[in-house]
Amino acid sequence: MPVPLYQAKAEFFRMLGHPVRIRVLELLQDGPMPVRDLLTAIEVEPSALSQQLAVLRRSGIVTSAREGSTVVYELSGGDVAELMRAARRILTEMLAGRNELLAELREAEVAAE
Repeated sequence: MPVPLYQAKAEFFRMLGHPVRIRVLELLQDGPMPVRDLLTAIEVEPSALSQQLAVLRRSGIVTSAREGSTVVYELSGGDVAELMRAARRILTEMLAGRNELLAELREAEVAAE
């Protein structure tokens, strides 16, 4: 029995639901990066990064290639970078709405005094 599309989407977003994975995807938007550079930028234990990279690789969202003794990761397609940009735009809009609400609350507090 095939998996319903909504369930597949939920599993996809669940796969993205880890801060290290999101950070890796953000970093890879600028192009391929060796693991050592990812480690420097993210500042997690090598085993933790390796575990999260494995999840991303198994999902097919990133690919890896060995260049000598270095493993280089990159996004498997441009849609992933677009998803990260869309998430940034959505969060910006959400936070802007909160700032507007906070400003209104502060103005109301000042007016009440």
